[in-house]
Amino acid sequence: MIMFASIGDYRNSRSNSSRDRKDVRSRTRPGTPKTMDFLSASERSRLMSRVKGKDTKPELLVRRLVRQLGFRFRVYNPSLPAHPDLVFPSKRKVIFVHGCFWHRHPHCPKATTPKSRVAFWRKKFQANKSRDRRKLSALRNLGWEALVIWECETRSQDRLRSRIRKYLGEIQG
Repeated sequence: MIMFASIGDYRNSRSNSSRDRKDVRSRTRPGTPKTMDFLSASERSRLMSRVKGKDTKPELLVRRLVRQLGFRFRVYNPSLPAHPDLVFPSKRKVIFVHGCFWHRHPHCPKATTPKSRVAFWRKKFQANKSRDRRKLSALRNLGWEALVIWECETRSQDRLRSRIRKYLGEIQG
């Protein structure tokens, strides 16, 4: 563990990007609300770029459960109008594993809206929800069934296992 003699020593030991960072209030334009973000724009960008779009923990958990149940699936099917997380071509069924935050799971505590740039986030979330509805509709029009599993639903593996088993039916040998 590193010990610092004073808070000044701690501040001087931090990286250049955080040392060069100006006070958040000095970056806002007059008339715009002050942001509560404690990261600089470049640090926030770097952090957000690390948010995974595929192979997330909930998705990997669902894949593992489906494999344990004895079902075979594909992870990608370029012929479909959407990009489901699991594809069952012989059953014409797909599973989406949605993050509660990004896809706005109703009544879920993880579906919060950031306090800064509220208009941007509302527009972003509305576009995500609209795209989800369009893609599900397009799949159904092609004769595919879809199941949406929310990130928070992956906590109860027993309940999730029975839901997947009910959705996929019997294993065809």
